[in-house]
Amino acid sequence: MNHIHLTSSDFETMESRYRAALMNSLTGFKSASLIGTIDKNQQTNLSIFSSVVHLGSNPALVGFINRPDTTERHTLENIYETGFYTINHINKNIFKQAHQTSARYPKNISEFEATELTSEFIKGFIAPFVKESHIKFGVEFAEKHELKINGTILVIGKIVEVILPESSLMTDGAIDIEAAETIAISGLDSYHSTGKLARLSYAKTDKFPTEIL
Repeated sequence: MNHIHLTSSDFETMESRYRAALMNSLTGFKSASLIGTIDKNQQTNLSIFSSVVHLGSNPALVGFINRPDTTERHTLENIYETGFYTINHINKNIFKQAHQTSARYPKNISEFEATELTSEFIKGFIAPFVKESHIKFGVEFAEKHELKINGTILVIGKIVEVILPESSLMTDGAIDIEAAETIAISGLDSYHSTGKLARLSYAKTDKFPTEIL
């Protein structure tokens, strides 16, 4: 296999869209999520994110990166306004509609309606879930941190509700996300179904891991 060696001087001379495609692909497969929000006037919003990350289990915390708020950021504005949002896994049945939510719709146009996804309000939770999503969770806004290096914003929230298929929850608490048809994303526009190789036992210094069910 032939390799290409690129350095920072190469990055600086690249056309901006080429560089963005390269760097977004470089980190490999990422989670593909739809974040649902609502404002105080009951206007819903839905947007795709590939930056959702686990931050802790106790308390249950999750984070995502938002672009700098130098222009209108409806997701961010709604989260600040109401304090709640939902994170919804994308599955193979809705990935094209999910991708379409990245289009720059005006605030008065709901991406739910524009993409024909269904907003779902569960147990009085203020923010809308995506009905067609199989694994989804409700989040309460906790903190924001602006990254000085590029102006992006790390949004941290506390998971307060989880909805998932009973069949995907394993006896040890792990979730079989493939059973729920969750997909992954790479770069800006490539969507992938996955194939599990194995679950491995807890790593210890005195022995190599074994496969577990």
